[in-house]
Amino acid sequence: MGIPSLRRRASDAVELMDDPGCDPERLDRTYANFRFVNAVVSGWRGMYRREIRPALSGTRERTLLDIGSGGGDVARALARWAARDGLRLNVTAIDPDARAHAYATGLRAIPGLTFRRALSSELVAEGARFDFVVSNHVLHHLTAEQLGGLLADSEHLAAGRVLHGDIERGRFAYLGFGLGSWPFFRRSFIRDDGLTSIRRSFTAAELRQVVPPGWRVTRERPSRLVLRWAPPARPSLESGRAAGRAAEQTGARPGDA
Repeated sequence: MGIPSLRRRASDAVELMDDPGCDPERLDRTYANFRFVNAVVSGWRGMYRREIRPALSGTRERTLLDIGSGGGDVARALARWAARDGLRLNVTAIDPDARAHAYATGLRAIPGLTFRRALSSELVAEGARFDFVVSNHVLHHLTAEQLGGLLADSEHLAAGRVLHGDIERGRFAYLGFGLGSWPFFRRSFIRDDGLTSIRRSFTAAELRQVVPPGWRVTRERPSRLVLRWAPPARPSLESGRAAGRAAEQTGARPGDA
């Protein structure tokens, strides 16, 4: 298969499923097939085990927000994994697209999972807070202004960790997905839009250049980027007392420069 130039982001490329007039049956099949694609390429099972599950409890409920949840497969997977592990996790999945919301809410309900047709900015205005804020394959869809807004909203919404996962643009990703998806997904937008998504995606270096201080970009396999943030650690009461005692011993006052 021919490979287009991947030296620069194709930020003006448009995915077929983003067309409001696209074939609704192909769109629903695309949402349905995302769970198979994401199971292979998105890495959420590993992130759940390493970064979400250790913070969960069987007695105290934790909360998670999935921004741009699409057909809801990642949100459903996270809710199911926590339930199977006997852990309490309340998942809220939001997407502003009426078609995605209709598909997600048309499936069988899962306890502890709620879908809302909403923007992250609306939840910020409500004063909502979550222990985890996540997204899957959203970053490459956004303009620079929208990306800045998403990251600012994430900081307001997260009481704990933020995990935004996306594709990393490159020849391996393009060839691997192109060849691997060739025999499948013929009656959906998966293959065409997947290749477009790769062309629109960032490299690690590009993403590091555009995110604010405090955000960390890591490269993971296969051809994935994870953008992480956590609130600055607050000093404990004991460390504050220790600082005060040290200040008294030196004759300084807390806050002196």
